[in-house]
Amino acid sequence: MSPCQLKRAAAAAVQAGAAGAMASEPSHPVVSPDLRRESCPPLAPLIDWYARFLNGPQIRRMTPKQKAWLATRDVIDPFNGITILGNSAIFVGANSHSSYGPGMTGFGTNVGVSYSQDVTNEFFGTFLIPSIVHQDPHYYRLPAASIKRRIAHAFYQVVWTQGDDGKGMLNYANLLGFALDDEIGNLYVPGQQTDMRASAKRYVLAFSLAPIDNFITEFVPDLARRIHVRVVLVQRIIDQVAISEGGP
Repeated sequence: MSPCQLKRAAAAAVQAGAAGAMASEPSHPVVSPDLRRESCPPLAPLIDWYARFLNGPQIRRMTPKQKAWLATRDVIDPFNGITILGNSAIFVGANSHSSYGPGMTGFGTNVGVSYSQDVTNEFFGTFLIPSIVHQDPHYYRLPAASIKRRIAHAFYQVVWTQGDDGKGMLNYANLLGFALDDEIGNLYVPGQQTDMRASAKRYVLAFSLAPIDNFITEFVPDLARRIHVRVVLVQRIIDQVAISEGGP
């Protein structure tokens, strides 16, 4: 048991003893010792991550520091790394004559470029632009709305989102961020065409693909909820069978 846990247990015992003494001798109240000089930080509330995944993040104003931390978490997320590694392997395996080159050299180059693009996207789209224009970088689900309403919500959130104050605003993180990402990518992405026409095509393509992430965020928790319910039902059946077979 840690020192903080011992102190909390001791404090609870002292308070319980003080309460009993006050009840038996009300004329001689017992004053609990001052524990402030050796106080421990308050226990952090337990977070039900599965419930948060199903319901989405709570709407609250984020500071620039919190947006920077959110961008950092997105980059270092293990699933993000797995996605980049998988995409790079498929790309190099399917096209060994690309500008990245064949084999492990091409794979490593592709992974490095993909991570660089991801860092650039998170820096501008999650941290810098939302911090400047006071935009909330989260996508908020509408689990209680109709399917049509949720589909429309996933589409228009690409260009219209909400600010830190909860009011609607243009999605500057996408409108400006996609262009900045592309221009910076012109400096280091192998084989990328840098003329205006090619950049415009990539900008339109980025907007065309952006709703996919919103659809995943909007509907995957519903699938997870159904799977979880089924798992719970199966587990209950197994438990009932075990109880019946173990009975007299």
